[in-house]
Amino acid sequence: MPRSLKKGPYVNYKLIKKIILNNLNLKKKKIIKTWSRSSTITPEFIGNTIAVHNGKIFIPIYISENMVGHKLGEFAPTRIFRGHSGSKKKPKK
Repeated sequence: MPRSLKKGPYVNYKLIKKIILNNLNLKKKKIIKTWSRSSTITPEFIGNTIAVHNGKIFIPIYISENMVGHKLGEFAPTRIFRGHSGSKKKPKK
């Protein structure tokens, strides 16, 4: 269920503050580290690289226009699928 339009999208206030300061620095944009996986990507984020924590490491994500409206956590998977368990069937000849 999406967030109420009256409230607006959730963005961590410290993260948006860092994004605005990073956008003002036109010479070199820094990678911003964050643990806020639940923050919604807004148009101010476009062009920045944000390192999102997945529980173990920070995964750098370059924000593009297609990502606006999604959550940061969607682009940093927390689990690695290694295949189903069970017997490994050998192909019959």
